[in-house]
Amino acid sequence: MLTKVLIANRGEIACRIIRTARRLGIATVAVYSDVDAKALHVAQADEAVHIGPSPAPDSYLRIDKIIAAAKATGADAIHPGYGFLSENAELPAACTAARIAFIGPSADAMRALGGKAAAKLLAIKAGVPVVPGYQGAAQDLNTLKAEARRIGYPVMIKAVAGGGGRGMRLVESEAEFASLLDSAQREAKSAFGNDIVLIEKFVVAPRHIEVQVFGDSHGNVVHLFERDCSLQRRNQKVIEEAPAPGMSAGLRAKICGAAVQLAKSVGYQGAGTVEFLVEGGKLSADAPWYFIEMNTRLQVEHPVTEEITGLDLVEWQFRVASGEALPLKQTEIAMSGHAIEARLCAEDPTNGFMPSVGKIVRFDVASNSGLRLETGVEADGEVSPFYDSMIAKLIAPASDRARAIQQLLCALEGAFVAGPQTNIAFLRALLGHAGVRSGDMDTGLIARDLAGLTMDATTSMATVRGAHALIEERWAAHSSMRRRDWRDPWIACDGFLLGAQRKTGVRFDVDGKAVTVGVRWVDSGCLVSYPADREESGPYPPPDSPVKVHLTDNRAFVVLDGRQTVVGWPTYDIDEISDGSSLDTIRAPINGRLAKIMVAEGDVLTKGDKVAVVEAMKMEHVLHVARDGTIGKIAVKEGAQVIQGMLIASLAVDAGP
Repeated sequence: MLTKVLIANRGEIACRIIRTARRLGIATVAVYSDVDAKALHVAQADEAVHIGPSPAPDSYLRIDKIIAAAKATGADAIHPGYGFLSENAELPAACTAARIAFIGPSADAMRALGGKAAAKLLAIKAGVPVVPGYQGAAQDLNTLKAEARRIGYPVMIKAVAGGGGRGMRLVESEAEFASLLDSAQREAKSAFGNDIVLIEKFVVAPRHIEVQVFGDSHGNVVHLFERDCSLQRRNQKVIEEAPAPGMSAGLRAKICGAAVQLAKSVGYQGAGTVEFLVEGGKLSADAPWYFIEMNTRLQVEHPVTEEITGLDLVEWQFRVASGEALPLKQTEIAMSGHAIEARLCAEDPTNGFMPSVGKIVRFDVASNSGLRLETGVEADGEVSPFYDSMIAKLIAPASDRARAIQQLLCALEGAFVAGPQTNIAFLRALLGHAGVRSGDMDTGLIARDLAGLTMDATTSMATVRGAHALIEERWAAHSSMRRRDWRDPWIACDGFLLGAQRKTGVRFDVDGKAVTVGVRWVDSGCLVSYPADREESGPYPPPDSPVKVHLTDNRAFVVLDGRQTVVGWPTYDIDEISDGSSLDTIRAPINGRLAKIMVAEGDVLTKGDKVAVVEAMKMEHVLHVARDGTIGKIAVKEGAQVIQGMLIASLAVDAGP
């Protein structure tokens, strides 16, 4: 067995690997960037090594620094986790050269199956059906555009490296092909260091089914059944489950058999996931199905497979990397019950799923019976703009699917995460969707029903509760003085006015906007109304109220039905005053990197034209001009780090088209 493993990753997957390593008596080494110095995975590991600045290309994507850290600490193995370098064949090659075990497939197997184009060719050779498309070496715009025309629109552009929906774009017409190709290649280059793409036919109403496979160095390959990952947004998985609801025995046998055959064809070792699309939304034995790619690593959603099989896949990875045979034969692997996983992300679904960053002031996830929580954050931690927005996974195992869904819903309803916005309300709405409940779903479900799933609930009650909490906090701060000098009317905090109704307007900042609430003082405290003509609310929520409130730094973080509202006392800072009309300036919507500037000073633009692209949390945010005009100033250089609100460009005040 291995003695010390370096984990070339961060966040919840690093913490997950550490947990199994500790149980097996394997020492662990964490690596961290500047922003992760106080991260949970660093605290949990036995040792930790700093590997560079916060941007991933300067730290977590540096193979030389990873190998150097392993050598310096005497680690005899490297676990890549998922994302980052996990599917970069140069890492296992470097491990071999340094005589360090790589916990994953060989570089040759990774090259053969890790790239989508090469994997499709292997699948074709093995007789596995694939999605019609182009996976050739020529990558110029004219060739790719011609191939898309041959295949027929709509088509998918896919980065051949990596996964997680990065570098993927749906193209519905030739007119948008060039711009979407550029966007896909830029994102792929940033995420994986490889901008090569392939083109595929867009499959109608598909179910996304993947099969967990495992191989060892003794020629054994098994599958651990399938997972359903059809609930996706922009090709990124949101909820995953095992087994796939409605899966027929006939289709399971065909898909799982094909997955094992493909892995065997390259002598695959370690954990891998073979992914398929099943056309038409049904999983009947005669449904058309296509191989799309293989992920040569552990998947984010591996816990649902662990829950239905009772196996620890990270332990299996350690044992295979140590040269042992697989712990079980295919006939000895059985599944029982159902498990469903939700990805808890720091993002705002009501604002286009904009990533949300900042300090986590509260992190309580109800640990009800049987719920499994995988996370790399805790209260007082930071969500940075440099990495993925996922901060936790909630996994609910149960005897059947209906019970698993209900258990996950209960956990989400009881969760109290404050600071950054989260997608809890969206997850709750999705789990309550009729199609999800019945298992009648495909990869387009979220996009079709997005408006209903992201409906922004009123903030009236949240505003009232937050205002109450802040007023009561300030009232309590004066309580000792009132007790000492109860006869002095000048320090009383009861809102008393001679000859007038004791009601006034009090200003608060609610989610960054100025709001005035009505406050009327009574003997027991105050009553608050918002808007002013609404019925007044008492100072305390009723016992069965779903409202959760956390007070800190003159702000109330109010969570109602999974949606956060931040209520604070107003602040006045001259530095916050705009240097011009919002129509005249283009500012960064989030902390991140200015990936591309599309204009130059003096360019004449029309309202809606693209100005720049800010990259944050592995997502691109395209910035547009808000009115016709001429670019008067470019304030930031391409490639620079930006913070939320930073000026990127401005229009000339007297300009016109």
